[in-house]
Amino acid sequence: MAQDMSDEVLTAEYEALYRYALSLCRNEDTARDIAQDTFLKAISSKEKYSGNSSLYTWLCAIAKNRWLDICRKNSKVQELEQDIPDDSTPLEQRLDDSYCAMEIHRILHTLDDPYKEVFSLRVFGQLSFKDISSLFGKTESWARVTFHRAKKQITEQLRKDGKL
Repeated sequence: MAQDMSDEVLTAEYEALYRYALSLCRNEDTARDIAQDTFLKAISSKEKYSGNSSLYTWLCAIAKNRWLDICRKNSKVQELEQDIPDDSTPLEQRLDDSYCAMEIHRILHTLDDPYKEVFSLRVFGQLSFKDISSLFGKTESWARVTFHRAKKQITEQLRKDGKL
């Protein structure tokens, strides 16, 4: 294995991996489970890590596969959790933000792969284009173009629906 997989290294990656898992499933408990399962799988199969990508990218690939396993097992799509309103924000603004976010997610789920995945990885998972390209085995340029095409499709649909 090209990179040390010590407790310190894994602990440093946990928070970022948890955020990525949360971006996939939109459920804190499930995200924690995915992150934990990912680390267990990574430790048990560390000899498979070639070092061609960053440890984080490799962990994200494992987490994504774990999430897909959960989706197949449950055979249903996780619903978005509604945010609890924050009293420091005017009600109208909260509704607008929540509504806009729901619309973007609705449109996002109508996109074809890989647009849907690349957009989610970039926006919700906060992955770099380099990490995204590694996950798909493509070039960084491909990741950028795919992200911008997804963004354009979402924007066009929002305009078409009169939401932008």
